Amino acid sequence: HQCLEAPIAAPASSECRTFFFFFKCWEAAAGQGMGPGRAAMKASSATPPTVPASALVWGAMGPLPCCHLPAGFCWLLGLLYQEYRDKSTRQEIETRRLQDSQTDTEECSASEETLSEAEPTNTVESKAVPQINLLRNSTSRFNLWQDLPEIRSSGVLNILQPDEIKLQESMFELVTSEASYYKSLNLLVSHFMENERLKKILHQSEAHILFSNVLDVMAVSERFLLDLEQRVEENIVISDVCDIVYQHTVNHFSVYVTYVSNQTYQERAYKQLLQDKPNFREVISQLELDPKCKGLSFSSFLILPFQRITRLKLLVQNILKKVEEKSEKEATALEAHKELETVVKACNEGVRKMSRTEQMISIQKKLEFKIKSVPIISHSRWLLKQGELQQMNGPKTSRTLRTKKLFREIYLFLFNDLLVICRQIPGDKYQVFDSAPRGLLRVEELEDQGQSLANVFILRLLENADDREVSYMLKASSQSEMKRWMISLAPNRRTKFVSFTSRLVDCPQIQCVHPYVAQQPDELSLELADVLNILDKADDGWIFGERLHDQERGWFPSSMGEEILNPKIRSQNLKECFRVHKSDDSQRRKLGSRNRQ
Repeated sequence: HQCLEAPIAAPASSECRTFFFFFKCWEAAAGQGMGPGRAAMKASSATPPTVPASALVWGAMGPLPCCHLPAGFCWLLGLLYQEYRDKSTRQEIETRRLQDSQTDTEECSASEETLSEAEPTNTVESKAVPQINLLRNSTSRFNLWQDLPEIRSSGVLNILQPDEIKLQESMFELVTSEASYYKSLNLLVSHFMENERLKKILHQSEAHILFSNVLDVMAVSERFLLDLEQRVEENIVISDVCDIVYQHTVNHFSVYVTYVSNQTYQERAYKQLLQDKPNFREVISQLELDPKCKGLSFSSFLILPFQRITRLKLLVQNILKKVEEKSEKEATALEAHKELETVVKACNEGVRKMSRTEQMISIQKKLEFKIKSVPIISHSRWLLKQGELQQMNGPKTSRTLRTKKLFREIYLFLFNDLLVICRQIPGDKYQVFDSAPRGLLRVEELEDQGQSLANVFILRLLENADDREVSYMLKASSQSEMKRWMISLAPNRRTKFVSFTSRLVDCPQIQCVHPYVAQQPDELSLELADVLNILDKADDGWIFGERLHDQERGWFPSSMGEEILNPKIRSQNLKECFRVHKSDDSQRRKLGSRNRQ
């Protein structure tokens, strides 16, 4: 009785804070008429109920009166997933910008809480109320976990530590983003797929290629969302979501592999329909103009499943970075992340397999062998890079002769396990005059050789088509093209910033601020807010990088990103990367041992 009347300071220990939180929830419920009221308690000198020791964990007490969220709250989201994803990634960029501008560790850790999405800033001096405002937007009907009235009225924000609040926000974002994703999927089906005019225009086979198994994907999303929503409604402090992610990934998410693997044919069919059927183009344009689409294109709805499964993995990574190390939650998050990564890789392989098969068939038709024929098409072979270089004629010692006549054009096809060296002949054909296994290639850069020999490197074939060692002196059109060829031909060579066999702890990093779509096989497509290690740079504005969240490597224009200058932020990014991938032995061997470094 006395406790209910006097203000109580939150206890310091975790167990005491847990008990204190449930006590305050019980008090809030009583004060709002959901249990015995204060007046009745005063009259009867009632004492608070005893909380059993077994309930001293988050959520163990089950639904608390007036301390859980209303059923179906996720369905009130006004944002389509495309909007949600764009706002979230742009806010992530702004958060990192502010962190990078700080020099003090405490300021860096606090910046995530002080940044407001509505008023982004890059200045170190700017201060704000400590609150994580990822997607605060009054017109979107979207709220953060801590912005919900039920959360604010419960008093829990005064009890939880800042790191615990961040964890709650990360789990809540996974749930609400799934609701936004389902909303967009539902619009794709109800507004586009089931449109009567469109159904009359499309043949059954065309509709199948265009929409694939989207109904299966939507059913899986709905089932997933219902389980997530039920978990959130159990208690205002979310116990966990990664266990649900794990179960659904293992049992249901194979539908994503089917959908994404069809992407190549889907894109081709869509372009063909726009070109061949004016009435299809007209109906799609009219449907896109409907206010419910919010100015978004039909194609932006078609790519939703691939975007979502990739983003879901990143959301689990964010949770993993915030849970206590060596805890049960960390183990669950690691398992969920591992299964999601398997699905994402299967999706990527599905897309690549479709396009690679067609590409290999096309290349095979263009090659004519002057030497012993090499079978090109193989289920385990794919193209890494192709292009024209200039070969220096004559012996290596003649490289000091500065004349353009020393060089003649050759064309290279580099596969993951084979190099084919050709000369282009009439009829869009290529005559093969040498080849070598990729593992028997070595490269060497020539430096300070004068302008005519700029961007020249030596390519050694330890064992060529004639079973002998040969060398080629090759000239590229630019420094970046030379570096790209050298890294592709001999991927284990040391780069400017990082040795692939001994990774540096603090190498340059960059975050993507503009999306980029790869134009060549050795390039890397970038999404907003991607963070990458810079492995090499060229003077003409190209960067060779490795994305932290999946270790994919490739080239991209430097104008697509902003370098992260704060060494503490770079170190934190690497630490989080190693933590996320520590359960995968192959990834650990790839990244190197953090402890040894």
